[in-house]
Amino acid sequence: MKLQTVGSLWLQEHFKLMRFALTHRSYIGQNAKLELTPSGEVNQVYGSKYAPASNTVMAHLEFSLKYDDLHLAFLQAVFALVSEVEIVAYVESSPTGKYARKIGFLYEFLTGRQVALAVAVGGNYVDLLEEGKYFTGKAVKVQKWRINNNLLGTAAYCPIVRKTSALADVLQQDLRQQVDQLKESFDLDTFSRAIHYLYSKETRSSYEIEKEKPSPERMERFIALLSHAGRGTSEHLLSEENLTQLQNAIVDPRFAASGYRNFQNYIGQTLPNYVEMIHFICPPPEFVLSLMEGLKETASKSEGASALVRATVISFGFVFIHPFEDGNGRLHRFLIHDMLVRDGVVPDGLIIPVSAHMLSHMRDYDKTLENYSKPLMRLVQYTKTANGELEVTNKKEVEGYFRYPDLTDQTIFLAHTIQSTITDDMPQELTFIQRYNEAKRELQQIVDMPDKELNLMILFLHQNKGSFPKRRRKDFAKLTDDEIERMEQAYREVFELATDL
Repeated sequence: MKLQTVGSLWLQEHFKLMRFALTHRSYIGQNAKLELTPSGEVNQVYGSKYAPASNTVMAHLEFSLKYDDLHLAFLQAVFALVSEVEIVAYVESSPTGKYARKIGFLYEFLTGRQVALAVAVGGNYVDLLEEGKYFTGKAVKVQKWRINNNLLGTAAYCPIVRKTSALADVLQQDLRQQVDQLKESFDLDTFSRAIHYLYSKETRSSYEIEKEKPSPERMERFIALLSHAGRGTSEHLLSEENLTQLQNAIVDPRFAASGYRNFQNYIGQTLPNYVEMIHFICPPPEFVLSLMEGLKETASKSEGASALVRATVISFGFVFIHPFEDGNGRLHRFLIHDMLVRDGVVPDGLIIPVSAHMLSHMRDYDKTLENYSKPLMRLVQYTKTANGELEVTNKKEVEGYFRYPDLTDQTIFLAHTIQSTITDDMPQELTFIQRYNEAKRELQQIVDMPDKELNLMILFLHQNKGSFPKRRRKDFAKLTDDEIERMEQAYREVFELATDL
């Protein structure tokens, strides 16, 4: 039996919407089969009993909602080609059917058009998203369709995060408990000394990702920003006025914004032959304000959902909207920290230095960003003038991609990043600080030197794996050779280095 396309794949072929990337492609065949592609998509074959009763758009829409992944931007493109008459006829033929009601609700949600029914729908209220397949937000009853709208966001901005097995595995970990255990594993003095260091490291790493070296003043401003994370309401946090103030605080004053951008922005690079390669085209400026309002509403509607999911949809949502010319990446990473503090995963006054982990795993971070940008670049069409100005020419076709992103991949990445930072990076940092303090006490017992010289001695010993470099002997002319040898030995013992180094 030849495989027959069904559901979203049938709709894609029927309406020639081939630029959309589907994460779940369904077929009808003789033998059931499920295949995971190298790029992460699922190809699934269903037996003939699953075939729709008719080969119509509405029948395949119903199959799509039953068995395929919910792809809101794709559905919006499909609904743009479906008349209200077809929707009405389908709903009125089964006014109590839950999939008829879901399709009616989604049609209104994604098109903004109201469906005029001659008969009222009936039946018990049903959740729009299945809890077993998707992360959900606060349920809002929609009386017209007898639907519990449990989407994470609103029509202005609504991310989807699927409960994949990869995500389920990492989300089983209790991050708050792991942070508490980490605090219990080290003495209070070590933890207290580590806090400013971790804030500084997060700040340096966040700027370094952008290939910037900030002034000490800008460093301190970003540290101050991080230290105030999680305070106030999310509505205030994500207001244009507040985000603009935060942007002004962390960028070079020459690139301070007065509000959200009112121009088309993009991210690219100039190749050696002076040809520019465009990696990501930001939402057109006329979408920015409503997208940012939608992001703010998502922060409210997603309250109570997984903290990691919320951190993802807000932080990655922000950076993909790219509301400013400069500073978006740093604010994106600040928002990760803010949401983790806001949801109680990280205690106020502590930081998980995710930027440092991202910096040491830039290939994974870049791939996560590209998982969003590459499908967009297949959809978007644009023109570019000689002076470098870019204009999107199919704004209506790509609007849904910005408004309804699937952020499952980004959630998996962030979950692994936070998990690794807590279980690997932070214990290493805290252990180093603990040993540094111990080494400092031991060296001071040998010679009671000024604090500045003690720190310099430890730096030289650390850089040279426990051996004092001869070229630095003049910097410590007041010390005897015997004292330096004893300091070397003390340092090696504290840091558990072999004595023959």
